[in-house]
Amino acid sequence: MRRRHVGLILSFFLLVVAPLLAIAGYLYTYAQEQFASTAGFTVRTEESGSATDLLGGLANFAGGNATSDGDILYEFITSRELVQRMRDRMDLVSHYSAPYDVDPVFSLAPDATLEDLVDHWQRVVRVSYTQSNGLIDLEVLAFDPDMALAVANAVVEESQALINELNEQARADAMRYAESDLEASIARLRAAREALTEFRTRTQIVDPESDIQGRTGVLNNLQQQLAEALIEFDLLAENTANPNDPRLVQAQRRIQVIRDRIRQERLNFVTDDVGVDGEDYPTLMAQFEGLSVDSQFAEESYRAALTALDVARTNADRQSRYLAVYIRPSLPESAGFPRSESILALAFLFLSLGWAILALVYYSIRDRQ
Repeated sequence: MRRRHVGLILSFFLLVVAPLLAIAGYLYTYAQEQFASTAGFTVRTEESGSATDLLGGLANFAGGNATSDGDILYEFITSRELVQRMRDRMDLVSHYSAPYDVDPVFSLAPDATLEDLVDHWQRVVRVSYTQSNGLIDLEVLAFDPDMALAVANAVVEESQALINELNEQARADAMRYAESDLEASIARLRAAREALTEFRTRTQIVDPESDIQGRTGVLNNLQQQLAEALIEFDLLAENTANPNDPRLVQAQRRIQVIRDRIRQERLNFVTDDVGVDGEDYPTLMAQFEGLSVDSQFAEESYRAALTALDVARTNADRQSRYLAVYIRPSLPESAGFPRSESILALAFLFLSLGWAILALVYYSIRDRQ
């Protein structure tokens, strides 16, 4: 062995073995045992019934997406708001700072602020969330098994309270939107009917379609008379050899008069001033059809808004979201943390990698010189 080999071995003991022994000494001497309470839950959304499905899915106003609710719940469990609620419910600082004099690494400082407690909360409350199915697994660490169980139960209760708040907010929003839509549809229906009434009052025509049917009946009658006159003229022309026969002249005159009347009636239909403001029939029909379409649309909107309000009121009477706990918080019987073997293995891995990198850097610099 050369001198550099001895230096390499000494550096290995200084940079790897000595820190590893110090970590092991702390873990097995000073680190306090921690107990883990586990729980599992998810957010369930009530399925809509067939009766509400027939209404075109209007029940979704008060429904919710279970996946998005799971995202919200996951963020809530790790949030500052939950930590503040938990601190108000139980003395977390006193419990997690109790072994601070002996184990300052895994415990909380006695004078910890809320921000310090939030940081420590991320270490002692571990949340695993599967977004594909919305399952949330919770693991709570504490220095006492009863405290671990109490914290886990409190987290489940606060999660249920959050889901209830989301329910109340969804119900209030659904009712508010449904009532607002109903008010808007009522105003639209009232305006459409008032516009139709104003049109009938102004034009003094209750139903232009009925009036047109009357004029169409006159034209149909004239068309029928024209057909009879043409048949009569053909019969006379076959039985009379004299083209100047007075009967033929009279028949031709009758045909011409009927055709002129038909032409005049059609012209009057287009050009006559029917309205009090000089509107003709096509203009009045366009106005009437537009008002009729607006009125029909307003009626349909009113019926849909009324149905939506009924569905929203029905959904407001039942729980659309609820917290389904599939694993109740457990009372731990033995300490599972800190996991000394895993910590030592990771420490040895990273210390060895650090030592190897430093050794390679040293030999690289030495070879360059």
